[in-house]
Amino acid sequence: MRTSDFDYNLPKQLIAQIPLEPRDSSRLMVLDREIKKVEDKRFFDIMDYLQKGDLLVWNNTKVFKARLRGTLALDEEADGLENKIDTTGKILNASPVEIFLVKPMENNKVWKVLAKPGRKLRLGMKIVFAADFSAEVLLKENDGTYLIEFAEDDMSVRAKANKYGEVPTPPYVETSSSSERYQTVYAKEEGSVAAPTAGFHFTPELIAKLKDKGVEFAEVTLHVGLGTFLSVKTDSLEEHHMHSEWVELTSKNADLINAAKAEGRRVVAVGTTTVRGLEGIALKFAGQTDAEPVLRPYSGDINIFIYPGFKFKVVDTLITNFHLPKSTLLMLVSAFAGSREFILDCYQKAVEEKYRFFSFGDAMLIK
Repeated sequence: MRTSDFDYNLPKQLIAQIPLEPRDSSRLMVLDREIKKVEDKRFFDIMDYLQKGDLLVWNNTKVFKARLRGTLALDEEADGLENKIDTTGKILNASPVEIFLVKPMENNKVWKVLAKPGRKLRLGMKIVFAADFSAEVLLKENDGTYLIEFAEDDMSVRAKANKYGEVPTPPYVETSSSSERYQTVYAKEEGSVAAPTAGFHFTPELIAKLKDKGVEFAEVTLHVGLGTFLSVKTDSLEEHHMHSEWVELTSKNADLINAAKAEGRRVVAVGTTTVRGLEGIALKFAGQTDAEPVLRPYSGDINIFIYPGFKFKVVDTLITNFHLPKSTLLMLVSAFAGSREFILDCYQKAVEEKYRFFSFGDAMLIK
């Protein structure tokens, strides 16, 4: 299967720049994958499609301010650099650089980052973000990322990033005013560089109504990483390498999901990150007997690329947004819907009916 098989034409004006208020007023395209039926609704109508006993699972990750603006020395020598820093923490005779924190490495003072412009970074250079916050360039990786080292551990780096940095809204969002809404209402476990955007549509009021109806809830934590931002550069899907992401499923939540599966109740995933988390953990325990639970508690990295032909073990219903052309997320949605052609037909319908696309856009329910 080719990457070009997942391309489609999207007019720029359909890329949502600001979120709607209230959150659940966005449009909802409902897909029945068995009979290939499509309905046009509003997100608050999801009440009509979820029933008592359904288990709604969402990703409770929280975005931190992973975009940092700093300065670095123009020369390639780090020696004596401290003498070039003024009282505000900026380097005299310096060049600006933007750093995007991706994830901490095993040595939790070392981070994998994206840099712009990366061509100016050299081994040993010091990047200063504030008087008390700086890092040294260690290595350029083959995939274009960099390793940089801070004086602080990863928790302290996140704290200072939240003090000095910015919320990393996607590059296609041109207004910074939307950054305050770039978070779900249920976010609590900080660590993502991007939000699980399918969850943007939920409000506290809608969640309360679903609970009153008898819908049950569980959660997984998946800290969204670099794979969200990198395009598929290979012609063949089989040659694409997904970056790993950190995920955690507690015993309590594993039990809730296993019970729903054993009792024949639907597991409804909120977003592709939830799907990757649950199906990625299930693959970790692949080969077990049918008598064993589908999921077990897990904390660690997963690396899963879902495209047509994938056999889902956990998720029965999916709530998602409209995704970028040729993206791994569009490939995942195509796999879940059971047909690439069906999904692309639905995307064409969404374009014709002027749905709003991407992070702050409208939603899709695939059942």
